[in-house]
Amino acid sequence: MLIVLAVLAALVLYVIAVFNGLVRKRNLVDEAFSGIDVQLKKRTDLIPNLVNTVKGYMEHERGVLEQVTRYRAEAQRAGEQGDMAERAKAEGLLGQALGRLFAVAENYPDLKANQNFLDLQAQLSQVENDIQLARRYYNGTVRNLNIAVESFPSNLVANSFGFSKAEFFELEAESDRAVPKVEF
Repeated sequence: MLIVLAVLAALVLYVIAVFNGLVRKRNLVDEAFSGIDVQLKKRTDLIPNLVNTVKGYMEHERGVLEQVTRYRAEAQRAGEQGDMAERAKAEGLLGQALGRLFAVAENYPDLKANQNFLDLQAQLSQVENDIQLARRYYNGTVRNLNIAVESFPSNLVANSFGFSKAEFFELEAESDRAVPKVEF
């Protein structure tokens, strides 16, 4: 009888340990996504200042400015909806539009010499690097959670308590994976 109670107690302790590990991993995923969200918000907040700085110099490039503004709005909307795949797609399109904006800016020497533009460019470059680091950390935490949710025997506990796999923050197109070049 004591042996059965000891085995049962060990089993209960194991389930508690696995459950707490899954909770920890899920919270790390949430925390990591919050880091991505903060960096994406920083980038989104920089864009109006960048567009306003560039607007006076690039009267003939209205389409590029409108595209950046439209993709910024789409990225914000995708962020509010919470769909990871849609958010990654929208952020990728915004990154491409910013890359085109900086490419077109090369045709405007006065703009390239503007200190405000240079400061915004440096800030945006730093934010893009921070986004890449936050994305890498997030995907690592998602990987760890997904392994625990799918591996035996922890998958038995995960399924019993409603834990599920998390979605990676992936970019669809290979060109989206590159950090936009913002140096002149």
